[in-house]
Amino acid sequence: MSATKSWTVSDELWNRVEPLIPKRKRLKKRKYLRRPGGGRKAMEPRKVFEGIVFVLRTGCQWKALSQKEFGSASSIHQYFLEWKRQGMFTRLWRKGLAEYDEMEGIAWSWQSIDGAMVKAPLALEAVGANPTDRGKKRDQAKSPSRREWNPAVVSRRRSPET
Repeated sequence: MSATKSWTVSDELWNRVEPLIPKRKRLKKRKYLRRPGGGRKAMEPRKVFEGIVFVLRTGCQWKALSQKEFGSASSIHQYFLEWKRQGMFTRLWRKGLAEYDEMEGIAWSWQSIDGAMVKAPLALEAVGANPTDRGKKRDQAKSPSRREWNPAVVSRRRSPET
């Protein structure tokens, strides 16, 4: 039995998302150079949505999308920008909130936000020193008037030579 990956779009999720996806329209006022139906076919919206979910869940770069699995990374990014401009993700978020409110109930009268903008306390233990400082000697800049070493005795009395 294989585990379901977190970026996989199930049929149930797709049935909820599909009505929210904006349809591409040809503007009637615009004069097109190609005849209708000419050129490359548009990508399947489900494949585009799966690619977007993959990027959002894994945090990978757009150009790192698998060409075989999702198609052209730049096309998926263009769809993402277009859908974002048209408010598709806001509608999806609102629909998800409404559905969760029906299932579990959201206490809308009382909400809390928590956040912190500090260094992670265990970061140095986990990753070591700052990569730009590795291999550098500490305190390299020495004052030109000082010696490289300090004598054990600050001053000593020398007997005059005879």
